[in-house]
Amino acid sequence: MSQAVPYSIPASKEEEIEGKVISHFPIGDRNIDTVTVESFGEEWEKFDDFDQQEIHQVGNEYFDIIDLEALREARALDVGCGTGRWTKFLAKHVAHIDAIDPSKAIYPAAKLLREEQNVRLSVAGVSDLPFANDSFDFVFSLGVLHHIPDTSQAMKDAVSKLRPGGQFLVYLYYSLDNKGAFYKFIFHCSTFFRRMICKMPQGLKSVVCDIIAFTIYLPFIGLGKLVKALTPNSKLYQKVPLSYYIGKSLNIVRNDALDRFGTPLEQRFSRKEIEQMMTEAGLEQIRFSENTPYWHAVGIKKSQNQ
Repeated sequence: MSQAVPYSIPASKEEEIEGKVISHFPIGDRNIDTVTVESFGEEWEKFDDFDQQEIHQVGNEYFDIIDLEALREARALDVGCGTGRWTKFLAKHVAHIDAIDPSKAIYPAAKLLREEQNVRLSVAGVSDLPFANDSFDFVFSLGVLHHIPDTSQAMKDAVSKLRPGGQFLVYLYYSLDNKGAFYKFIFHCSTFFRRMICKMPQGLKSVVCDIIAFTIYLPFIGLGKLVKALTPNSKLYQKVPLSYYIGKSLNIVRNDALDRFGTPLEQRFSRKEIEQMMTEAGLEQIRFSENTPYWHAVGIKKSQNQ
């Protein structure tokens, strides 16, 4: 742990799970939706088993705009680590990672990351990160900040822990700004049902989302596969809703169905809005991936004299 960034405040509690020490820090009530945090804790307790192939496959999609070789000596911070999948993916590429999450997901993360000696786990919120500003070489937050009431402020809080010249990688749900009218219509129909499903008791919600995965996700994925097979030299299949899941495991499909329909707070942003938030957070040289999942982007923190 010699390469770890020191904590800026003492932990309120420490416990050992799966051989990993988990440090707990006070979580304030600023910019956090406790119902959503509890929902994710329950979700990750259900989906806590991802094999290495799944992690590698999807991890390559998120980190496609990052030069991983350049991170060999980096100290990294995973903001909202969930079960620790992306920390697991990145661990072999960096010197050290601090993985933080405010929910019970930190316990499945301890199980997944028990063999990663260069990973430290903490329970903390994005507005109360227990590190000094300008501490990390690389900060990333994948699929998290859109579940926080003030996404823009959450991004600023995360970027504040990044040293000038360091990289910040973020993935935020997109507002379908690169999709056509039919795709958007299907999505808005699903949103109507999401608003009802996310309020259900956890057990019933999980069952309903599994039904959606099997009766809606899988048929659309099958249609996408068919279109792809019939038009092998085109990207026409990408116009089929849920075509992103072609080649993904059933575990990922079920997990993402629960994530989509079971999460109480969900916000979506256009590419332009994300770029503006990144700029306001003090980032420059912002680059978006043109590949799924949309949108994920990387920026470099400006030096303090700019």
